Amino acid sequence: MILLNKGNDEMCSFYRIKITGWTASFRYPIFVYGYQPTLPLPPYSAVYGLISAACGRLVTPADNIEIKYVFKSDSKGVDLETIYEWKVGGITKSNVIKREFFLNPELYLYTKEKEIADCFRKPYYPLLLGRSTELAFVEEIKKVNLIKKENFMVGGIILPFPPMWPLNGIIQALPTHFSDTFPRKAIGTRPWFLVKDFQKYRGKGWVDEEKGWGVIIEEEKSE
Repeated sequence: MILLNKGNDEMCSFYRIKITGWTASFRYPIFVYGYQPTLPLPPYSAVYGLISAACGRLVTPADNIEIKYVFKSDSKGVDLETIYEWKVGGITKSNVIKREFFLNPELYLYTKEKEIADCFRKPYYPLLLGRSTELAFVEEIKKVNLIKKENFMVGGIILPFPPMWPLNGIIQALPTHFSDTFPRKAIGTRPWFLVKDFQKYRGKGWVDEEKGWGVIIEEEKSE
């Protein structure tokens, strides 16, 4: 990470990509039938899927690109959706389920890679925030400086479990990405700590002062 000196502050440069949509949903891996709740935040697999769609190639943690993100939305609702269940012999039947979704989602993707940021200027494939009907749009790409600070607000992020400092959130086992084979295989599954609501973080980390939230916290360096 490149540090810049400006007075007593330490800074590092990132590209901040703002991705928005009308709705978004991120399925819990353990729910297959019936009521379909959404994860409170997009997992890393969804974000790597977005990056792969923008770049037109499979992008995974093995590419060693530094990716962080913050997610927020206006509210959450429930919709009725018709699904078709396939059985052995090609017999299908329809069913109606309830599905949660986010309204007016905003995903702020932070990357140090100019190549990745440039791909979002003209994505190779359509961008999605969940299912195939949940189209996403790139609203802004901006180069910003993150400032190293203590005691800042953090929320809308996923952290490795367990976090060093007490935070309110939920624990969920999630993959980092999926294979490009058929059927897809979940890769890199591990426990994550999902911090949806913004709250005070008392450790050190890197802050986007323009938005007023933390992006990187200190304990993530130990991964």
